[in-house]
Amino acid sequence: QVQLVESGGGLVQPGGSLRLTCAASGFTLDYRAIGWFRQAPGKEREGVSCITRYGVPTYVDSVKGRFTVSRDIAKKAVYLQMNSLQLDDTAVYYCAAHSMCLTYVSGGGFSSWGQGTQVTVSS
Repeated sequence: QVQLVESGGGLVQPGGSLRLTCAASGFTLDYRAIGWFRQAPGKEREGVSCITRYGVPTYVDSVKGRFTVSRDIAKKAVYLQMNSLQLDDTAVYYCAAHSMCLTYVSGGGFSSWGQGTQVTVSS
């Protein structure tokens, strides 16, 4: 059974850092792209980053230079290192799987969504 579980969220001050983890089970990461998404209160879900099955990362402009996606195939984990966090990064963060990253901005075609982890940036 394909399953993704997010962890690592929390409360952080502006300018701080957090590292989110997406733990995968039921498949190997070199056969799936993993996308990171977020949904803030009252807003639509948006994709923020994706890492292809070949380990190639991609980011939306709003997080480029601040967020880094990586993976450890042996540990079956994908990470989202978030630095220089801003107030508008506050959201529930999710990971999900697809065969490729082409649609990660909208999330179309992604499946096996995790339950999400809350990230709150506040002073």
